[in-house]
Amino acid sequence: MILGLLASTLSLSIPLVLAALGGVMSVRSGVMALGLESMMLFGAFSAVVGSWFSGNAFVGLLCGILGGLVIGLAHALLSVRYKMNQVISGIGLNLLATAATTLFMQIIWNNKGSSATVASVDVTLSFLQNIPVLGEIFARQSILLPVTIAIAIVEWFVLFRTPFGLRLRFVGENPKAASSIGIPVHKMKYIGVAICGMLAGLGGAYLSIVSLDMFVRDMSASRGYIAVAIGILSRYNPVKAMLAGSLFGFCEAVQIYLQGYGVPSQLIQMIPYIVTLLVLVFGVRNIKPPAGVGAHEDD
Repeated sequence: MILGLLASTLSLSIPLVLAALGGVMSVRSGVMALGLESMMLFGAFSAVVGSWFSGNAFVGLLCGILGGLVIGLAHALLSVRYKMNQVISGIGLNLLATAATTLFMQIIWNNKGSSATVASVDVTLSFLQNIPVLGEIFARQSILLPVTIAIAIVEWFVLFRTPFGLRLRFVGENPKAASSIGIPVHKMKYIGVAICGMLAGLGGAYLSIVSLDMFVRDMSASRGYIAVAIGILSRYNPVKAMLAGSLFGFCEAVQIYLQGYGVPSQLIQMIPYIVTLLVLVFGVRNIKPPAGVGAHEDD
């Protein structure tokens, strides 16, 4: 049971960590990441559409990334170009994504609840199955698990060990000062939010064509908001976001395992969200985002 719980923790952490890594890039560039829910949801839907029309799950995966990118660029356009309040922009896109995916699902599959079954990504780490203990945990994991770990490491290196990362963080801390020394503030913000959209879209695609083989209405189930909490808890550090995401993945795994013990399902399903609230109330009192989040170079 313990090995199964650990295996479930890893698989359930992947979409949360991917979305949180995207949120880290967005916030580090000075743009709030409250639109993560819409990016995940549209990524999940786009992945299924791509897989449905192409018959290829990896084309679907690419479409999921592009779907998240589209919403990310929309958020950047509203927040950076038109200087809309970033909270309103993010929440508005979340509501739009729920309505739009339901409408498109009705148009394509004549069903408002779920899509048809599509090709799914079934590449696993099966070559590890003969390793004692570890094989039971990792053998059935998706190939996206090592991809997620690699993305977290690369993102950490880019943010904290490269000139590009230094410029991005400078824009997030003080866009006016960054603009005064010639850093293209708008460009850096667009890049940060675009990467955010792609990673969140990949996380959404994991939900629809890796964990399942279909799209279900509102299937992101507030994971985007949980990813926002993960980013805060990790102090916007990619490696720490990966570890914090595992905590929330563990909470989801526990709720699944408890469903067979006679506990009311409604109480069990509340576990990840209760943990999110507790983290926000007690765990982030001394954690502050970059000083320039929500600010513009001409403020």
